[in-house]
Amino acid sequence: MNQGLIPSRYAKALFEYASEKGADARIYELMHTLDSSFVAEPSLRQAVANPFIPAPDKVKLLTSAAGATDKDEVYARYLKLLVENNRLDAARDIALAYMKIYRSEHRIYLVTVTSAAPMGAVEENRLKALIERHLDGGTMEYHHRVDPALIGGFTVTIDNDKLDASVADELKQLRLKLLSN
Repeated sequence: MNQGLIPSRYAKALFEYASEKGADARIYELMHTLDSSFVAEPSLRQAVANPFIPAPDKVKLLTSAAGATDKDEVYARYLKLLVENNRLDAARDIALAYMKIYRSEHRIYLVTVTSAAPMGAVEENRLKALIERHLDGGTMEYHHRVDPALIGGFTVTIDNDKLDASVADELKQLRLKLLSN
């Protein structure tokens, strides 16, 4: 079976079950924290995939990495299902697929603004308001990064769509135009 298909199926089933239990937002938070833990600590993926580490230890690790508590019964049942089906090593991929489903269902867009220098609060708030109007009633998870390689200006990425208003892109376009002549 396709490795991309497996996480998607588990994520869809988890989303449906969590929604029935009224825990879909909490599971989203846990999955977000779990993904952040995988990013912050790359050895977490190796530990979860290690066949010599007992499943109960992996469950404790994934519970801790997600920030789950004893009250998170849906998450506990989800981990139990992964253990039963020998799928603990797919936990991060399932988390990513779950977050994608949740965002789609709740019209949440990932927005990243990258600027050449830090933006002032007024500029950033004005840009956020402009982006919110573009989302037509959707909400956004907003992130701001600074990348001096842009030279000036900024880029805005909304999910997979990118608007590039940077000096670096202008120079690139000018270079390509000059080379094509």
